[in-house]
Amino acid sequence: MSELLWIPIICGVIALVYGVYAGRSVLSADAGTARMQEISAAVQEGATAYLNRQYLTIGIVGVVIFVILWLLLGIKVGIGFFIGAVLSGAAGFIGMNVSVRANVRTAAGAAKSLKDGLEVSFKAGAITGMLVVGLALLAVAGYFVALQFMGAEGRELIDALVALGFGASLISIFARLGGGIFTKGADVGADLVGKVEAGIPEDDPRNPAVIADNVGDNVGDCAGMAADLFETYAVTVVATMVLASIYFVDDMRMMAYPLMIGGVCIITSVIGTFFVRLGSSESIMGALYKGFAATTILSAILLWPITSYTIGMDTEYSIGGTTFTGTSLFFCGLIGLVVTGLIIWVTEYYTSTEYRPVRSIARSSETGHGTNVIQGLAVSMEATAIPALIICAGIVVAYNMAALFGIAIAVTTMLALAGMVVALDAYGPVTDNAGGIAEMAEMDEEVRKTTDALDAVGNTTKAVTKGYAIGSAGLGALVLFAAYTEDLAFFISNASPDQYSYFQGVTLNFSLQNPFIVVGLILGGLQPYLFGAMGMMAVGRAAGSVVREVRRQFKEIPGIMEGTGKPDYGRAVDMLTRAAIREMIIPSLLPLLAPILVFVVVLLVADKSAAFATVGAMLLGVIITGLFVAISMTAGGGAWDNAKKYIEDGNHGGKGTDAHAAAVTGDTVGDPYKDTAGPAVNPMIKITNIIALLMLAVLAH
Repeated sequence: MSELLWIPIICGVIALVYGVYAGRSVLSADAGTARMQEISAAVQEGATAYLNRQYLTIGIVGVVIFVILWLLLGIKVGIGFFIGAVLSGAAGFIGMNVSVRANVRTAAGAAKSLKDGLEVSFKAGAITGMLVVGLALLAVAGYFVALQFMGAEGRELIDALVALGFGASLISIFARLGGGIFTKGADVGADLVGKVEAGIPEDDPRNPAVIADNVGDNVGDCAGMAADLFETYAVTVVATMVLASIYFVDDMRMMAYPLMIGGVCIITSVIGTFFVRLGSSESIMGALYKGFAATTILSAILLWPITSYTIGMDTEYSIGGTTFTGTSLFFCGLIGLVVTGLIIWVTEYYTSTEYRPVRSIARSSETGHGTNVIQGLAVSMEATAIPALIICAGIVVAYNMAALFGIAIAVTTMLALAGMVVALDAYGPVTDNAGGIAEMAEMDEEVRKTTDALDAVGNTTKAVTKGYAIGSAGLGALVLFAAYTEDLAFFISNASPDQYSYFQGVTLNFSLQNPFIVVGLILGGLQPYLFGAMGMMAVGRAAGSVVREVRRQFKEIPGIMEGTGKPDYGRAVDMLTRAAIREMIIPSLLPLLAPILVFVVVLLVADKSAAFATVGAMLLGVIITGLFVAISMTAGGGAWDNAKKYIEDGNHGGKGTDAHAAAVTGDTVGDPYKDTAGPAVNPMIKITNIIALLMLAVLAH
């Protein structure tokens, strides 16, 4: 058994080694002129100040939760929570620090050639990607080994791993929501006053919000996404291990199987980064997809030997009435790879300027702001249909092959590609910042054209990554829901006066004829809408304060529009930092408290059986509506954004026209959709499920 666990640990170390190698390569690149470095330094300072203040706030909450878990479930559970929280935060913080140093080097590379700009920006993204999967795999595998050395077994071991996932989730929801409020407050405010009212270009140095906008790209799309996918990766692997411990008692090889899948896919992701090369067609998306395709194909090939080595291809297993072999689980892994590829393809279709959805929004802008918004909303709703069908097909096929554990393996394999997918996402804010630096440093027009080309692809890759993150989160949460129901059934069947006494007399009734199930589904279904509303309103308030501040500076600081006066960039950054930290707290408490409050309230009006059933149904309701809300928001927001860019490229009249003004309005609506509320629903879904699992552990303790 020990050799199996050392393999994923070694693979995790390889990911970190790659991060160091790529980091040195990026930092050794040309950092451009003194003016470019000055602008980049301002972005670095703002991003670091924001994250320091955000992590201090999260740290206070984290310490309280650490003490509670320690007192209720023991020190091993508390340590698990601490490891998950610290490493999730570290993945985001380190990735962001690379991003804010790579932006100026990407701009300098773009001044030489498109190839050089792509090489620097993708390497910077790959550092974040490999840090996410490397640290997540080391956290789970390393603590799993440590727990065994400490003599933990059975429920104590599982509870400690679940707490690790909870720690990652806590960081993720704060980072996603807080970063999203910051970045979109800045972006919306800068666009409304700069582009629409003042008629100046995006990233124009005369705009007081332009530095805050560039800071926001990093704290939202880089640090936020890194923490998000770290959490999704860790939580899904842990949930799969929980199911393995329930279904295959004392079979440690099955518990190690998801770790082995993660390990081998780190190797394929590292290899895949070397396939990202610009071809003769100079297709940026084509170059990035070469790396993704190589990673996927290699993962599919190596999944066979790793399955054979870990659990055996012909060994028979049984869950309920379903009998399957290691070969069945191998095919479930392939299903996960296919689902990933299809979701990425569909998301690109809905968010790329090359296809009907984005162009239809751009065309609707010719008839005004209202028609742009109507068409954008229609596209956002339509974009949920095909991903939902893909996910349904994946669930049914994997379930028929290996019951619930087959679904868990499919999701684990999906997330094993997270290193490459995060690399594609983190590439986006680097290129966005590079364009801003090129504009503010007044570099040649050709340089800005190159950075715009990189950035346009970055908008699509960011949307694609969010689609992948949400699809995998929905399926991962389904695994967590299965873990809740199986855990509950285990406690009930083993309840006695000596152990799990709280569960004595509890019966399971998940029938739709049970009114508490319907109530639970409704309560769960409302949460993503309420959470999304809170996030959208927070962005609206933050953006409103930015609009007022930019207008004030245009009016009160002489010479800004003539270029002789210097805007006060720091004031906008500080204002947004305080707003984002303040606004993220209450929405983040919703998924933390909802399962506990629902359980307590139902317990007061009914009994334990009804309370457990209501919470279980609530978890399922959160997953279903959360999946649709998140996909709709992220795909629709990405489509709105690229419709604006499509017009800015000279279509439908180009910049400065009424169509362009309407497209900016649409993008203003889409910004908090795709970068705040939508992505934050992703960790919200999982943290609700994890709290329910920990609640069972506390009641069983």
